[in-house]
Amino acid sequence: MEQPYSGSACVTAVDHGRRRLLQAAGLSLAALATGNARRLAAVVTPTNSTKHSRLILLGTAGGPTPKVDRSAPANAIVVGDDIYVIDCGNGVARQMVKAGLDLGRIRDVFITHHHSDHDADYGNLLLLAWETDLKTPVGTYGPPPLKRMTELFLEMDAYDIHIRETDEGRPPLAPLIVPHEITHGGPVMHDDNVKVTAALVQHPPVTPAFAYRFDCPDRSIVFSGDARPSQNLIELARGADILVHEVIDLQAIDKVVKDEAMATRLRQHLEAAHTPMSEVGQIATKAGVKTLVLNHFVPGTPPIPDQVWYDAVKPHFNGRLIIGHDLMVL
Repeated sequence: MEQPYSGSACVTAVDHGRRRLLQAAGLSLAALATGNARRLAAVVTPTNSTKHSRLILLGTAGGPTPKVDRSAPANAIVVGDDIYVIDCGNGVARQMVKAGLDLGRIRDVFITHHHSDHDADYGNLLLLAWETDLKTPVGTYGPPPLKRMTELFLEMDAYDIHIRETDEGRPPLAPLIVPHEITHGGPVMHDDNVKVTAALVQHPPVTPAFAYRFDCPDRSIVFSGDARPSQNLIELARGADILVHEVIDLQAIDKVVKDEAMATRLRQHLEAAHTPMSEVGQIATKAGVKTLVLNHFVPGTPPIPDQVWYDAVKPHFNGRLIIGHDLMVL
């Protein structure tokens, strides 16, 4: 039986870049083993100025309740020294520190939708980054009412913020947070590191909800957010190098909710708002992605073995399948 790809992982952007350049030049990787290896490597190896990306799964649980073995939903893309955060579940700042990331290097934050497991620490992340060493503006992107949420958070912590600005000499926090509300799919932002595009996905009853695509200098990475099977997501992820997709085990859900007072209603909601593991691989196949990373596992209690997820998804996807875990680096 083929084993699931899980645990700590690191795939270097240099390897990806070299392989693509070799293919573009009509050369095979085996050529590097020949006597001309040095000459060929000099031709096809990216220059030191090429920016490479890292994808870090900061939290891979799904749902609002704390889990023993997984942190709340959050991800980071790192390009050069700049950090782009996708979703801000509880504890995201600590997960970033555990991953060795400098909070002061946060450049932008993206919220897929306003469920508490995805935005509970939106304000806290920025506050804690500022209390660490954040001194430059951070753009934040997400559905309404992101601007009002920002205002209310600053109001809630105004006392602490004022003390630190006056007593510790920190720069004013409010001007460093620049919220942008998005209401429809399309281009979101573009800087010298990434181009970000959003697509509307269905996650009833929450609306709008978004998936995001990040086109980095070396590869493309797509995050499904929370979504039922979606043609919009398939189009957004078309040909992407990596698709990070939520997953739900409906049979396990039946066992978990059977004693709940609202079991039928909860089961109906979960089925209507999420993607069953039997369909995730089909979505990745239709989109033609190279690597599928399972994320946002529901249910999270009790933990389900990696092999269960792998065996349910792999028959529907011929590419590389990774069972996501907290602090995994890709």
